[in-house]
Amino acid sequence: MTAIDQLRDLPPVDSLADRVEPLGLPRPIITDLARTALELARESIRAGTPADPLRSVEDLVRSVALSRTTRVLNATGVLLHTNLGRAPLSKRAVDAMATASQGYSNLEIELAEGRRGGRGSYVTELVKSLTGGEDAFVVNNNAAAVVLVLAATSAGKAVPVARGELIEIGGSYRLPEVMAASGARLIDIGTTNRTRPADYWTATQLHDTGALLKVHTSNFRVEGFTEEATIADLAEVATATGLPLIFDIGSGHLDQGGSWLVEEDRAWLADEPAARQAMDAGADLVTFSGDKLLGGPQAGVIAGKKQIVEAVRKHPLARAMRLDAGREAALGATLESFLEGDLSDIPMWSMARIGADVLGERVARLQDAVGGEIVEGVSLVGAGSVPGHGIPTPQLRIPGAASAHSDLLAAATPVVMRRHEGGLIADLRTIAAADDQLLADLVGQCL
Repeated sequence: MTAIDQLRDLPPVDSLADRVEPLGLPRPIITDLARTALELARESIRAGTPADPLRSVEDLVRSVALSRTTRVLNATGVLLHTNLGRAPLSKRAVDAMATASQGYSNLEIELAEGRRGGRGSYVTELVKSLTGGEDAFVVNNNAAAVVLVLAATSAGKAVPVARGELIEIGGSYRLPEVMAASGARLIDIGTTNRTRPADYWTATQLHDTGALLKVHTSNFRVEGFTEEATIADLAEVATATGLPLIFDIGSGHLDQGGSWLVEEDRAWLADEPAARQAMDAGADLVTFSGDKLLGGPQAGVIAGKKQIVEAVRKHPLARAMRLDAGREAALGATLESFLEGDLSDIPMWSMARIGADVLGERVARLQDAVGGEIVEGVSLVGAGSVPGHGIPTPQLRIPGAASAHSDLLAAATPVVMRRHEGGLIADLRTIAAADDQLLADLVGQCL
């Protein structure tokens, strides 16, 4: 059969679309994918290679269907898994989000006064109480918080940053690029491993400076012959120069003395900076992540001196970066749990606190169902947080099962595990106990 004959035999778009299982996708999407499959078939025929438009459209439909937001079982042991949505929300936060999203809410109205008000006033009070800041403002993530703070304090001006703190998180957050987007001019000072207060002072004398910026290196550690300027050190420089001192603590925590902390938490938070202590030491402003630090919705929190926060709040970019009503409600509910001193309802914290003995019993039951061997491993906080610190965890290793991972990812409820030396590792720390049987069933089917 000639290429012309093969091209003539290709089915019409609608006919091809009718032959595909839609997998819940709207008909217009199926039609568009059928059109794409036919174009791919034409290209193959012209190139002299086999063409199967039905197989192509089935593959395309499956791929698109799997890209819809769906529930996933996270058996990786990474609590804040960036690829899996980071922090699962507490029931309290989900209920608050539903209340704010399913109908109208008092997002920008002061009910006590019966007049229009500013959004976020309740969350502001919660953050002030937890951190000791004079004022607070919340945006959609911590990158936005850093951009907005620098835009409000240092647009067109220099900002010195220790060379060892020029962080990159993931593939999209690089501090130099974030600073450039804010309009601030980066002045890198010191060396990779040693930066002193005098380096900041010198930079302020050589450049028209808008602020001093210290950045918590949340996703790596530099050890050995090192030195860094503390917040107390930098506070002296800030006072002498009249400049604001900003500390991006990223994934640190709220308060070293927080009533919500238990002994298990202190082990993996030992080297993490806390917002309250940073401001007590002299920071004028702190920024941190709502999901990484709190286990709440994605958000960027700015707290500190009232005059600076007010300038941030009034900046034109603030409107573009603010939270929507649902996430603001969820953040408020999460912060309430901290103020009440009980984090048992927040999944990230409850998962981190599960005892190895409890997990051992659960892993043994999974082993009985699917085989494999129990090994000692570590769970990770993840999302660029507390590098080098793991939580000891018994895990199930299933040798030779790596080839089944694609089937697990395509299961009715997708399952994500860690691949290791041709096998799979199942870590139940990030699996709700109520899902243990579902996990066993899905793994058993795919193996």
